[in-house]
Amino acid sequence: MTETDKGGRKALRPQLLSGFRDFLPQQMLLRQQVLGRLREVFERHGYEPLDTPALEYAATLTGKYGEDEKLLYRFQDHGGREVGLRYDLTVPLARVAALHANDLVLPFKRYHIAPVWRGDRPQRGRFREFYQCDVDTVGSPSMLADAEAIATVAEALQLLGFPEFTIQINHRRIVSGLARLAGVPEEGAGTIYRAVDKIEKIGPAGVRDELIARGIGADVADRVLDLVQLRGGTAEMLAELRERAANLPEVLGGIEDLERLFGLLAALGVPREHYALQLSMVRGLDYYTGPIFEVAVERPKVGSVAAGGRYDGLIGSFSGRDVPATGFSLGLERILEVIKEFDLLPAPRSVAQVLVAVVRERDADGAAAPDEGTAAALALVTELREAGLRAEVYLNERRGLRDQFTYANRKGVPLVAILGEDERARGVVKLKDMATGEEREAPRAALARVIEQFLEELYGAEATTKRLQQ
Repeated sequence: MTETDKGGRKALRPQLLSGFRDFLPQQMLLRQQVLGRLREVFERHGYEPLDTPALEYAATLTGKYGEDEKLLYRFQDHGGREVGLRYDLTVPLARVAALHANDLVLPFKRYHIAPVWRGDRPQRGRFREFYQCDVDTVGSPSMLADAEAIATVAEALQLLGFPEFTIQINHRRIVSGLARLAGVPEEGAGTIYRAVDKIEKIGPAGVRDELIARGIGADVADRVLDLVQLRGGTAEMLAELRERAANLPEVLGGIEDLERLFGLLAALGVPREHYALQLSMVRGLDYYTGPIFEVAVERPKVGSVAAGGRYDGLIGSFSGRDVPATGFSLGLERILEVIKEFDLLPAPRSVAQVLVAVVRERDADGAAAPDEGTAAALALVTELREAGLRAEVYLNERRGLRDQFTYANRKGVPLVAILGEDERARGVVKLKDMATGEEREAPRAALARVIEQFLEELYGAEATTKRLQQ
């Protein structure tokens, strides 16, 4: 952990835990741009912000995640309490809904954007610390709440420029009913849907092999695969399921929910190519009770970028009474993978829109007051900031203009404003376009508007307005 330099000094060797990351400014700028667009969509649909602690009592988190519970980060704190880092944002919401039941107006629509932690094996698009972006509704049993969550996510992905995505939809009652239709006893249903949940990774043949290895007969495994691979239009698939499950009220109830849900999605104007019934989509978490959702992106293959569903029993595990709830969670890291792969959003390189160069008039080191060139630069950067622009002044006034241009280029600042003695005498400011090297002069009094026009040409009027408002 420690190293010794040539002078004999000991220093701690910098290390980063596997599955965790540092985000340098350019990465953070893209992340903030994506998060800003997500917040915009979430709030447009009426979801309100919520935050919760990173740490919860271990008892709050356990018993909710099935086989994935082994991924929980659990430990004992200094007070001897068993605690854990939050695994997702849904269980904390359920705890909030139970704890603050008298303070919330139902239906309660909230969004939550925050990191979660899982002791998973790091790989592409999968980390041990990552951000989730959730929208949920508590207190509505209607499929309207499910449709609203799906419509919100569809709009968010469209705003982020996703070229191809499908929101796969199924129902947990149908999932459990399929096992019974195939002749599997109720106690074996978990084996069925845990295996089927892997169909995208290992294929139908792999699912069949796993079912047989877990003690399911080959004929039953074949019936399961036949059911989950039904093909055709949504209405046709649901009609065939209704016929096969005529004696299973559980499945029939799920079919009715989905028929209602698909009708609401059409009424909300969600493009039909962006959602589909997918009977092989299971969702492994134990707390789902109704419709379940997952967003599939074909290119690049990063896995699911968003998922969710209805969980009408989860809040009751804290409050003692069931409260209906449903929601959708977007994984920021995988969304960013797709955005970078397809260059969907212009990645800003700097927060600064303009660098004000310092043109020194004389060497005044040690003087109590700045020289005229430095004072002029400080006055100008203050004016630009007051006009709503993000302006930076160069902080090493002993360097010449060439060094300041190099600095702006390396940081990705699009403009450099130069206010030397000649410019001050004529009441103008020289602007240098760092992308083209072109220089132009603008009247000092109109400088902010000239810069805004330049940024509009560079980024577009809408993007510039948002930048100026941030």
